[in-house]
Amino acid sequence: MGTFDEYLQFADEFLRLTGIDLSQYKRQQMERRLTALRDHLGFATFRAFAAALARDAGLLRKTLAHMTINVSEFFRNPDRWWALMPLLAREAGREFRVWSAACASGEEPYTIAMLLEEHRLAPYHILATDIDEEVLRQAQAGCYHERQLREVPEAYLQKYFVVHDGTWQVAERLKRHVQFVRHDLLRDPYPAGFDLIVCRNVLIYFTDEGKDRVVRGFARALRPGGLLFVGSTEQFLSPDRYGLQMAIPFVYRKAADGPPARR
Repeated sequence: MGTFDEYLQFADEFLRLTGIDLSQYKRQQMERRLTALRDHLGFATFRAFAAALARDAGLLRKTLAHMTINVSEFFRNPDRWWALMPLLAREAGREFRVWSAACASGEEPYTIAMLLEEHRLAPYHILATDIDEEVLRQAQAGCYHERQLREVPEAYLQKYFVVHDGTWQVAERLKRHVQFVRHDLLRDPYPAGFDLIVCRNVLIYFTDEGKDRVVRGFARALRPGGLLFVGSTEQFLSPDRYGLQMAIPFVYRKAADGPPARR
């Protein structure tokens, strides 16, 4: 790996070029990932790597795609989705609002859409966000290979997908409910008014400071009684500090009076 100062200088230049603050990500994981890419591309130092990124927009996009977390699956840990659904309820006359944060290539928001359809929670709207514009374009297209659909129930495949040129296309009846938008959890303002926020297997990559900022932002973004669904290694020791209470494992409910003021 590069020297301590060299990595920090790279992080400063990366922030200038992309607006992404690497200091909010766990350094060991991020530096290892970027060092492997740097070496693969043939740069001896982070200084040389940063200079190339400033000159080459294509290389910058490739680096951004490499460093972001683009792992997503339909119905990942299906038992947890089935456990979540009985907790969801829509008030009569009001749209059910969901935020799928760090949605990668779209499997998660489309999973949510199928479940909301099956549980008759329409009308609904799903905001699906990610930091990587390239994967958002893939998500918006909604085209997947059969191997990506192995956890989707057969009945859902027949109802919510159309086979086209050897790929499976998400049906328009789902796509019209999902809005894909670029959003940086560590930098951008948070939308609000959600009944459900799903952010799974992302918080583990952030520093404690970054994680605290994100969870506080999610807590503010939820409606009173709204739910936050997180990943398998992301349970909170003191959810009450964010105005949250555990509903079931990996799912937290916002208290009626919201998160406490930050001291």
